[in-house]
Amino acid sequence: MVHLIEDLHPILQALLATCFTWSMVAIGATVVFTSRTPSKRMLDTSLGFAAGVMIAASFWSLLAPAIEMDHEGGPPAWLAPLAGFALGVVCLRLVDVLLPHLHPGYTADGPEGVKTRWQRTTLLVLAIVLHHIPEGLAVGVAFGAAAAGEPAATVAGAVALTVAMGLQNLPEGLAVAMPLRREGLSAGRSFWFGQLSGMVEPIAGVVGAAAVMFSRPIMPYAMGFAAGAMMFVVIEELIPESQRRGHSDWATTGAIVGFALMMVLDVAMH
Repeated sequence: MVHLIEDLHPILQALLATCFTWSMVAIGATVVFTSRTPSKRMLDTSLGFAAGVMIAASFWSLLAPAIEMDHEGGPPAWLAPLAGFALGVVCLRLVDVLLPHLHPGYTADGPEGVKTRWQRTTLLVLAIVLHHIPEGLAVGVAFGAAAAGEPAATVAGAVALTVAMGLQNLPEGLAVAMPLRREGLSAGRSFWFGQLSGMVEPIAGVVGAAAVMFSRPIMPYAMGFAAGAMMFVVIEELIPESQRRGHSDWATTGAIVGFALMMVLDVAMH
């Protein structure tokens, strides 16, 4: 499969990869057709799994390759990834503060961001959209970096990241579709908005791949940026949400399994 993908243009690689991750969001959202109240233990475990995958991906697929890149006697190898990482955190924090959204696990606390009269369903979808932007960006940046010929960044590594992102998108599709169903939307509309939240991944993926392909000097910054954005989502949202319903042991186990799986995928496919 990796050899078939290697023959494609890098932007097309990123587009196909993020369409796959988007499709996994849709598959996760299909649960609304069979259940209205999924197991809280299953949901917490799934969110923990997603957190573990994203933590491991941030290091093995993004930060480590960025640090290993040849800097030809320039500044320290860690400086550019660190700067990008910090910028990714700051940008996601600004979006979190400014964009009105309502997290599925915290509906009683009211919406975050600037005040708005938008409907609760719109606010719920926007919360999950925030999660998907850095995921799509990470996949796109990984394929763009591999196309630039950096030894530390490979197509196989980008494929491993894509598979892991796809797996952890299953619970995210569920996480947005189920609250919408409980809000009174039909199963069909809940599914539609649930999968729609993942539509930003192909857009972010293409942008990320194009950016690092056409401007090689920004590559370690872009990889650090994607890692920082994902870590913000993990620490700000996924871990707290997975621990709040009384199944912290299951959520922690899910995180460990997700981390280990991403580590194995990345190492095995290089």
